[in-house]
Amino acid sequence: MSGRRHLLHLNFLWRYILLITLILVVLPRSVYADNSIKIGVVNTEKILRESQPALEAHKKIDQEFLPRDAEIKEMAEQTRVMQDRLEKKGAAMSDTDRLELERELANLSRTYQRAQRQMREDLTARQNQEYGVILNLIDKAIKQIAEKERYDLILQLQDSVYRSQRIDITDQVIEVLNGRAASQ
Repeated sequence: MSGRRHLLHLNFLWRYILLITLILVVLPRSVYADNSIKIGVVNTEKILRESQPALEAHKKIDQEFLPRDAEIKEMAEQTRVMQDRLEKKGAAMSDTDRLELERELANLSRTYQRAQRQMREDLTARQNQEYGVILNLIDKAIKQIAEKERYDLILQLQDSVYRSQRIDITDQVIEVLNGRAASQ
């Protein structure tokens, strides 16, 4: 008798599972429509290239490093002139004068390379600092759009193989950022 009860129990369980499955399949699609997930995608690289705050940051950094860049260009020109002088007149110079000029050229070349490397490092640090501020603004803009338009998920994608323009909200983020920049 216990084997028969076991079969009845399994039969009831299968009927229950079948009933639940049928209910889920037969339910109208409109029930699911309210529970759909809304996803958006932003291209941060495009925002960092095209938004007003990013353009202003680029301009600001360029202005800050313009004097140092001019100094480095001047050093490069001095190095070139000294190198030309050594090549053209080096053979006619006395050994001590030629060695002195070679030492000066080597020192100037090292100073130039050091200044160039230091400027690159400082420029990178300064860009990272400005980009940090801009990334915070981007996050705030994305959150504003997400709350206003009820997004469930917004991804920052740079190199996606494909994404529909329908879910790309990059231009909206740029508009929000440009609006904030204009109001300041």
